[in-house]
Amino acid sequence: MSVLLLGAVACMAALILSAWLMTFARWFPIEGIDGKFLVDYKTMIRAHVDYALMALFNLGFYGLGIDLPVLACWCVAIGGFANPTVFTIAAFDTDFWKKQHWRIYTAVSFGITTIGFVGIGYALLKHAL
Repeated sequence: MSVLLLGAVACMAALILSAWLMTFARWFPIEGIDGKFLVDYKTMIRAHVDYALMALFNLGFYGLGIDLPVLACWCVAIGGFANPTVFTIAAFDTDFWKKQHWRIYTAVSFGITTIGFVGIGYALLKHAL
């Protein structure tokens, strides 16, 4: 279950990095880079919020003090980081949603995250009943 803490730390690091990136993109625009480097600011905000939520999920699941399935914990930790990264990559690539390899990455990311959340949800349901 300690992998959930690693997942939370990774998401928190990405959260802080994305905050600094967005701050510098807005407050200190660099001619020739601004608008070409971070091309979709709104999508970057989505990534930022998603990193925060996934960090909280990781910490919340860890803090329950209930034995959770190891595979589900790994899937939440990995998927919880990979999922917001979809938005991070999309914020830098205007053609992100059209590229096959990114579609595959997105599907795999969602699949891993879903397996993790379903596994933990099932464990919580069993514990409650």
